[in-house]
Amino acid sequence: MAREKIYTRAGDDGTTGLFYGGRVGKDSALPRAYGAVDEAQAILGLARAESGKGTELDDLLVHIMRDLWVLMAELATLPENRHKLADGKSRVTAEMVTKLEIMIDSLDEKFTPPTEFVVPGENKIAALLDVGRTVTRRAERHSLAAAPAPSQACPYLNRLSDLLWTLARWQEGNSLSVKSID
Repeated sequence: MAREKIYTRAGDDGTTGLFYGGRVGKDSALPRAYGAVDEAQAILGLARAESGKGTELDDLLVHIMRDLWVLMAELATLPENRHKLADGKSRVTAEMVTKLEIMIDSLDEKFTPPTEFVVPGENKIAALLDVGRTVTRRAERHSLAAAPAPSQACPYLNRLSDLLWTLARWQEGNSLSVKSID
């Protein structure tokens, strides 16, 4: 039996196929948004690999990365096809946003948050989480055009960036803060 090839050549004209059909330019709002989410997920994969399999951080990141598949499915769907999406499977829900808030609140109890600006890079895992946070913020900005309200994509990404900041500080333990620039 012949193995199916990974390449299709369908995108050679600068377009990409979407979930539930349709094609758009690779530089349009939808691929720009889900592409940024894909970058964030890849960076979180680096943080996960660095944290070690089976750790508390690994478990949290796997949960988040699965949510990001849901988010990318929504962002990869034309607005006129979004009625076909399933809550929590291919469309972000308010409950998914609330779960992130619960994670943030739980983590806040594990360390004393810094009261000043944080200098990233206390350790490799925290630095990777901070990079993930900045890419998530970019994904949030792109998602404004790709999935406007009432979509929960932007609220999810907003909370996720807050969670990634919190995870980075938790991984640092005692954060290095900046009090003034001399």
